[in-house]
Amino acid sequence: MSSGAERVFLDANVLFSAAYSKSSRLREFWRSPEAELVTSEFALEEARRNLLVYHPDGIPCLEELASQLHIVAEASEATQLPAALDLADKDRPVLAAAVAARCTHLLTGDTRHFQALYGRRVAGVLVLTPAQYLRRKSGLR
Repeated sequence: MSSGAERVFLDANVLFSAAYSKSSRLREFWRSPEAELVTSEFALEEARRNLLVYHPDGIPCLEELASQLHIVAEASEATQLPAALDLADKDRPVLAAAVAARCTHLLTGDTRHFQALYGRRVAGVLVLTPAQYLRRKSGLR
């Protein structure tokens, strides 16, 4: 990865949505040459489970998209998140994996759990919705 490149962590809901609909605007991430796409086994497995329930035909698409991602292991206990961070236990491994993988961004559509973190850096990772990230890339704020 070059020093100017972005390392963009995709949460499970982003993976799910991209695999669910081939016309999803989220597919733009896979066509972006300036970003290295990253996810974790944890997030990828959550996307698989949800597709199995809601859209099993999307599994092959998810696997194709995943083949173009850098998939990282779960963060170790040594990966420290701020103690006062108000984040559900089930979402902490996602943010911790993004931090441990030295990602520049975490993209998630999980407004219920991540909304308070949107637009903030946590341990060096800027948390955004996919739409916020795409607007920034296109020069719109």
